[in-house]
Amino acid sequence: MEISHIVLSLIAVLSAIVFHEYAHGYVAFRLGDPTARAQGRLTFNPLAHIDPFGTVLVPIILVLLGMPVFGWAKPVPVSPMYFRNPYQGMFYVALAGPLTNVGLAVAMTITGRSLLAFFPGVHGPWLFHAFFYLLGIFVLINLLLALFNMIPIPPLDGSRILAYLLPPEGRRFLAIFEQYGFLIVGALILFGGLGFVFTAVQNVWSELIGMRWIIIMGRL
Repeated sequence: MEISHIVLSLIAVLSAIVFHEYAHGYVAFRLGDPTARAQGRLTFNPLAHIDPFGTVLVPIILVLLGMPVFGWAKPVPVSPMYFRNPYQGMFYVALAGPLTNVGLAVAMTITGRSLLAFFPGVHGPWLFHAFFYLLGIFVLINLLLALFNMIPIPPLDGSRILAYLLPPEGRRFLAIFEQYGFLIVGALILFGGLGFVFTAVQNVWSELIGMRWIIIMGRL
């Protein structure tokens, strides 16, 4: 893969992750939790969110292997004790991240398709193709982050959403299960257990951005 692809893919990953984490912190703050703001995490500064493994190493490895790129950041600290209803508060906080990623993907798709209406040809300067590559990868990564985080395995957002919907017995099981969650997620990534996520998102991505957009990206 070309250096330009790697650089643009990493920019897209970092941007999507920062928006995701900021959304968690912002909703928590609006619900009364000042923890993220007090710890300097309610910011769009990527340095505040970078996790050396999930934000840097994993995306680079996936890019070099030619696999769909995604990653994660340091989780934004949230203290449910500030919420009037802790489970309901965590439900909203958890849902904010994936919804933000979906919103960004839709917004960038509309932006890209609108620009293509004004630039009907697929030929153009390098910056033209680089811009559409960045836009297209940004859409893909946001969709990946949204769907990946909705998997109901702790500590992913889907588990917080599920906890709100479960009876007390189910919540207790999730709490016990959480100590093994990171290992399970790591094993799924390592052994290709998330292939269905990548396939589903790539199919949606191709439909969203369209063939002309893919051709422009491919000419970078």
